[in-house]
Amino acid sequence: MKKSPRKSVSRRPIPFFASERDERAYWEMTDSTEHVDWSRAERVRAPHLKASTTTISLRLPEGMLDELKVLANKRDVPYQSLLKVFLAERLSAERLRSARQRRRA
Repeated sequence: MKKSPRKSVSRRPIPFFASERDERAYWEMTDSTEHVDWSRAERVRAPHLKASTTTISLRLPEGMLDELKVLANKRDVPYQSLLKVFLAERLSAERLRSARQRRRA
């Protein structure tokens, strides 16, 4: 069975943005389907893409840091990596909690 050709829909061109902030504000208020035919989108993989990181200084009680290092050693991972996992898990839990509260309100 042959697929019927898709009807070509005229899309608006994506404007030029002076800054990332301007672009973010635009996309927060604009339906992207006015610019992009998402039905033609294809999934891509970017395996070498790394998230940008920022170095911070964090003061922890020595006992807490020692416990973190012991846990990390048991799991055979660097303690900074384990700390990132713990933070990510907690942030996810907080987002879920906030979403549930918004739904109840």
